[in-house]
Amino acid sequence: MSRIDELIAELCPEGVEYRPLGEIGELVRGNGMPKTDFTESGVGAIHYGQIYTYYGTWTTETRSFVSPETAARLAKVDPGDVIITNTSENLEDVGKAVAWLGDKQIVTGGHATVFKHSQDAKFIAYWLQTPEFFAQKRKLASGTKVIDVSAKSLEKVEMPVPPLDVQREIVRILDLFTTLEAELEAELEA
Repeated sequence: MSRIDELIAELCPEGVEYRPLGEIGELVRGNGMPKTDFTESGVGAIHYGQIYTYYGTWTTETRSFVSPETAARLAKVDPGDVIITNTSENLEDVGKAVAWLGDKQIVTGGHATVFKHSQDAKFIAYWLQTPEFFAQKRKLASGTKVIDVSAKSLEKVEMPVPPLDVQREIVRILDLFTTLEAELEAELEA
């Protein structure tokens, strides 16, 4: 029996509960923030397009910044929040997410939703990469040239909500796999 099986048997013997994201936390839709708003320094910012191209499952630093005046009108991202993309040119990328694990509040703009919750942020970001999430977002997506899954639609997505100890053990294992995968890729490139 694995450590995860032991924790589930101990902490949720009736099985893991599934709940809609809208019941687990609050989904706050971003607005604005074209790349022309970026500055050399200021308040950290994550643009939705960077989630596809730059960020992995989680981050503690931002690549971009905006002025404090611009930040005042944007969606706030607190440590532990998850930023989810709402728009993409393909179904695979819409709904891609990054957990913000930095120590300061940052901001995000349009085409992104901030998920504010009390769960393990990495657990949520990893779960948003699963085939189970993909099947649900496929049903909620609209558009042909530009695919969109609204914040209102995301509220309906049901995800497993095991106790935090189980979430943290799952994250620990997935982090190990991620590290091993990166090391293997580096070796193969060498």
